[in-house]
Amino acid sequence: MSRAALLVLADGRFPAGGHAHSGGAEAAVKAGRITGGVSLEEFCRGRLHTAGLIAASAAAAGVLGADVRELDAALDARTPSPALRVAARKLGRQLTRAARATWPSQELDAVAGEFPKGVHQPVVLGLVARAAGLDALDAAYCAAYESVSGPASAVVRLLSLDPFDATGVLARLAPEVDRVADRAVESARAVLDEGVDALPAASAPLLEIGAQLHAGWAVRLFAS
Repeated sequence: MSRAALLVLADGRFPAGGHAHSGGAEAAVKAGRITGGVSLEEFCRGRLHTAGLIAASAAAAGVLGADVRELDAALDARTPSPALRVAARKLGRQLTRAARATWPSQELDAVAGEFPKGVHQPVVLGLVARAAGLDALDAAYCAAYESVSGPASAVVRLLSLDPFDATGVLARLAPEVDRVADRAVESARAVLDEGVDALPAASAPLLEIGAQLHAGWAVRLFAS
């Protein structure tokens, strides 16, 4: 197992399309819920413990061999916003494409053929992590970190926030990312015994509402 593969997968320069998405930050900025470093940290903390926990659990379950179709349906049920479901599958397609070129895998080839409209990105992330020789905890860390690093990077562009402040937010959240990753792996192991209903279903209504409003904007910087 190469831990360096985790660095490649979690690197913001990995061509999986995440740079075009703000994780709900653009809508939150326009609504006045993110105005600077302090409110960014509050937003990221809330996202980490809701959408981030769900994504990390699904990714870990994917590594452990949970059924792809069942995981995808479970994430559909946990994503009320049609706009977010579309974005998640688009990101899943882009990640599949990038990963197939990076870590060739028959499993990824099969997913690309069987699901032409894409699979939720966290599910694909689990398969990619396995193809890269990573374990469930690695996948959980990657998903949990993505859930906060994406919005932090977006707010640097949206508000011209000092990058040092955004990085400080991520550093302060690091212990919570640890806890979310550990909890996600526990949930993923439960999925193997109890089915996908064991996945967390933490609710983030403002993210869902914001995503729907954002999708209707005529002009926006980010795709979601």
